[in-house]
Formats: sequence, structure tokens, C-alpha cells
Amino acid sequence: MVKFCLDRPIEKIEVILNINRTNEGLTLVEIVVVVAIIAIIASISIPSLLSYKKSANETRAVSALRTINSAEELYNTRFSSYGTLSQLANRNIIDATMGMADVTPKQGYIYAMTMGAFAKSWCCQCVPLTWGTSGDKGFLIDNTGQIWEKFESSSWIPKR
Repeated sequence: MVKFCLDRPIEKIEVILNINRTNEGLTLVEIVVVVAIIAIIASISIPSLLSYKKSANETRAVSALRTINSAEELYNTRFSSYGTLSQLANRNIIDATMGMADVTPKQGYIYAMTMGAFAKSWCCQCVPLTWGTSGDKGFLIDNTGQIWEKFESSSWIPKR
């Protein structure tokens, strides 16, 4: 509680209020405590951020496969056969970056398109560029529209 004494000089009021007019800054111990708290918070949050990144990459990969499926159906309607990623991109059915996804990784995944005999069927799979870092699962879609998933050392199973 602060007491105001009007009959005392200003210097004594400053002592009563405990006003310190020195600008010494933070002590070394205070800085170490702040850095330790920041390090603890970072060590807790960074693994979950990496997990969220992998999950986002996997979601984007499945979305890209669905886009490829729609593009293949459109291409088949127009040209009576299925096309490769580069053919789909050349006809402006998918964007150019997706058309080069079999050569250049897209959002942590590399894509591989396989064409059936006389381009009457197709299969596209995408796997993480680095298993466990950019994603934990690979995905596959074919001309039936069924999406399959696989972990690094497992076989393909239907995605739920």
C-alpha cells in the first residue's frame, strides 16, 4: 500500500514508494531462466509441428490423386484414352507443377504414373520423398477411382 505524505520532501516520497531510478537491465540469471523456458516450450512444440506437417503433406497427396483421377476421366472423355501427367498438363487439364510431379517432388511426395496397354487403364502412386520425414504413408489410385495406402514396409490396402 502506498502512503502519500504531503509534508515530506520529494526525495523521501521516492524512498517510501521504493522507486529505483537505475537502469541496470536484466541479470544473467534472469536471462538464463528466460532462455530455459523458451527451450522447454520449443522442445515440446516442435515435434508436434513436424507431425502436423507430415499430416498436411499426406492430405495434399490424396487431394492431388483425386485431382488426377478427375483429370484422367476428362482426358478419357475427350481423347478416348488416358494420358500421362505431362500429357494432362500439356492439355491444360492439370497445372504444370502437377504435370512435372513425376520428376520434381510436390509437397514432399514424388508421383509415378503407370499406363496400361493402349492407354486404356492407368495407375498413379505417390510416395514420400523421405519416409518418416515428409510423410508416413504412400498412396495409389487407379482408373477405378479407389485410393489405396501403404506404410513403408507394408503392402497396399484400401484407404478408409
